[in-house]
Amino acid sequence: MLLSQLRQHFLSILLVVAIAIIWVLLDATPAIAQESAINYTYSEIRQQDFSHKNLVGAVFAAADARGSNFEGSNVSNSILTKGIFINTNLKDSNFTSSLMDRVSFENSDLTNAIFQDAVATSTIFEGANITGADFTGAILDRYQIYLMCKRAEGTNPVTGVETRYSLGCRD
Repeated sequence: MLLSQLRQHFLSILLVVAIAIIWVLLDATPAIAQESAINYTYSEIRQQDFSHKNLVGAVFAAADARGSNFEGSNVSNSILTKGIFINTNLKDSNFTSSLMDRVSFENSDLTNAIFQDAVATSTIFEGANITGADFTGAILDRYQIYLMCKRAEGTNPVTGVETRYSLGCRD
């Protein structure tokens, strides 16, 4: 009899815990999720004007944004994985804490852009203007850092950090 009561009490507690977990999971939203976050995954957004926009948390995974204008936009906490940003104007844009794995920024204007704490592995910056860009705390491939250090110059007007210093270039 005592064993039966303990089992019933245990099952009651287990049911309450299960209901609480389900309630939390159904009501929870991810910490970086926003109702206004935009999803451009696999989109053809060539030659589009995204200048001076709030794109925090936006998703540009595998998006083709060739020749688009993101000047002065806040693209922090965004996902750009496998994105194509060739010949794109990213001047004065903010990519802080963004994930940009396998992105192509070839021949783009990254003047004064902020990439603090971004993850940019297997990302190509060949021919990009990085004058004044801040890469402090960013995770970049060594070879890309080596190539960028050859042309790195300027100081970011927002953060006050020199591009060469943010890349860890040796004089």
